[in-house]
This record gives sequence, C-alpha cells and structure tokens, in this order.
Amino acid sequence: MKRRNLLFCFMILLVACSPKGEKMTKSGLLKSNFQSEVSGKKTNLYVLQNKSGMEVCVTNFGGRIVSIMVPDKDKKFRDVVLGFDSIQDYVNIPSDFGATIGRYANRIDHGKFALDGVSYQLLCNNYGHCLHGGPEGFQYRVYDAKQIDPQHLELSYLSADGEEGFPGDLSCKVTFSLTDDDAIDILYEAQTDKPTIVNMTNHSYFNLDGDARSNANHLLMVDADYYTPVDSTFMTTGEILPVENTPMDFRTYTTIGSRIDANFQQLKNGHGYDHNWVLNTKGDITHKCASLKSPASGITLDVYTNEPGIQVYTGNFLDGSVVGKRGISYHKRASVCLETQKYPDSPNKPEWPSPVLRPGEKYVSHCIFKFSVDKTFKK
Repeated sequence: MKRRNLLFCFMILLVACSPKGEKMTKSGLLKSNFQSEVSGKKTNLYVLQNKSGMEVCVTNFGGRIVSIMVPDKDKKFRDVVLGFDSIQDYVNIPSDFGATIGRYANRIDHGKFALDGVSYQLLCNNYGHCLHGGPEGFQYRVYDAKQIDPQHLELSYLSADGEEGFPGDLSCKVTFSLTDDDAIDILYEAQTDKPTIVNMTNHSYFNLDGDARSNANHLLMVDADYYTPVDSTFMTTGEILPVENTPMDFRTYTTIGSRIDANFQQLKNGHGYDHNWVLNTKGDITHKCASLKSPASGITLDVYTNEPGIQVYTGNFLDGSVVGKRGISYHKRASVCLETQKYPDSPNKPEWPSPVLRPGEKYVSHCIFKFSVDKTFKK
C-alpha cells in the first residue's frame, strides 16, 4: 500500500511540474523531457497507438523503446519494459534499456575478425571483447526519425566506415509498426558499400508485471533443442550443446526462478541466464520461437523472428542502483531480455549462420513482439 501511495504521489508531482498544457503519454511520459540535442542532433519521443489502446513510446536516441502499455487480465494497462523518463538519464546512465543494437549485437571475441583476408580490430568494452557494437554502439547514436502515421515509425542511421572499427559505410533503417492485434513488428534493413558484418536486435528489458520487482515467477518457453555455452567472460566456446536434462531446457513453459541458481556451470558462468539458444524455427517467422508469461498480470509476450538464435538475459547485473520510470529502482533479475540475433561471435565461426553483408546485398532482420492475455490465469 505504501508503495502504491508513493507511486501515486510521484505521478501527481510529474503533472504539477509538467509544462502548461502538455499532455502525458498513457505511460506517464512527457515529450518535452525527450526534446534535446545529443552530439549535434535533435532527440524526441515518438508515440505509437493502435485501435485497442495499446501504446508504445520510442526515442530516436539509440532507437530505444521507452515504454509499452498493454492491458492485463483485469483490462488495466501496465508498462512492461524498463527505462527512463528523460533523455538526460539515457545519456548520463549507461544502459541498453530498449535500445536498437548494432552494428553487431552480442560479443565478438577480443573484438577481432577477418573478412576476405583483411583483419579488423574493433573497440572492446566487455571482459576484453566487443559487446553490442563497442563502447559507442548504435544504442548511443541519434537516429533520424520519421513518424509515418500513428502506428508506424521509421528510424535511419548512417554508420560511417571505421566507426568502432567496423568496415564500410552502413546505411541502416529500423521500422517500428504497432499492429491492431497488439504486436510490435520491428524490421531492420541495411546496405553497405564494402564487405562488413551486421547483426541488429532490440534490447528491451521486459517485466510483464509492470513493477520491475522480479522475474522469478515469469514463465519462459524457448523453442530450442540446443544452446551455445559460454566461458567465464561470457564468450561462446564454439560448442553447440543439447538443453535436455539441463537447466537450459525451456521447451515447455518453466518458471525462470526455479532453476536459475542451480549448481550448473553455465549458470555460474552467466551469473544466471545470459545465453544464446539455437532456435528450432530456423528462420520461419510464422512460428513462435519464444514466449514469456506472467501469472500475476496474465500478460503473455510471444516472440517471432527470421533469425537463427535468441539471447535470453535475465537482468543479472541490475543491482538496485539505477532508478527508472516512476521512481522505481531496478533490482537484480527484475526483467527478461529476448534478443533475436545471429549467434555470438559468428564472424569467427564460419560454420555458423553468416553475418556478412556485401555491396549490392540487403540485410533484413525481422522480429515481432506479440502481446496478449492468457485467460487461464484467474482474475
């Protein structure tokens, strides 16, 4: 009750301090808090709404999903992603909250790879590896934005040859479409003027209860018989191992908290779940590859993709020090990330699906986050 009263007071304070006449989004955000300038480019907040009342807010700083308002089993709307309520926090507090990741999502071993006989050294930022495109990856860049209509937003970015060490001028476009059946359809496209590597994804931190307390009771399903194990630096070992008879088996809905601290070396290496699963869907976007459910709210998130893998990260490094929207502190394992992708370190694994993009080709990656209510959970 005290928590609810504090949140109510916080919302009243926001209204009182808002510019005269400015209307809040359904999730309690003010556009004016996102209207700024970063690295000489203007930032803003873009609001998508569909006929059923679902709302998605996106900022062009990092191509980030800031909030997602969906109805729960009681038809009350909840914000189901972590994030901040101002552009200043996104700039000043390093995070991947809601970000469009590029050029290469996940890790590349010591930032090194070779392409057509040429060796490249990327900037490294995580245990000696290049993670999510390096220290100044796409999540810290300002995209050019064009809101086509109330349900479609187009973001574009030109990544220059040599940026973070990657070769080629890469012209990227990300289109967010909010459908009338409560799905966020994300389409990534890119072209290059010289051979390069590309692997883009969305890094939203989902908590389907809307309060960012814990993911322990969330039910997870991943349609995968195999996963790629990691070493103590979170780098893939190059193996592809079966999930059967291990805590990595989510082929049927399983509560995340039931095995996350099991005496299993991969969970120790990842400090929980922070692994890539080899999807059985094999690029067929018409088949669900993963699903997350909250018995408390009744909200279900189904994931579809044309990519071969998905990274499940359970917020193991959140520690309560970061305060997000509505004054909520984000504690350890308060969320789940579902990042559709090529496998980590694929540029150094020629036997794995290739991330190489050449001039004249078009990179296309597709991800759908589909929300609904599971009516089997009682009101």
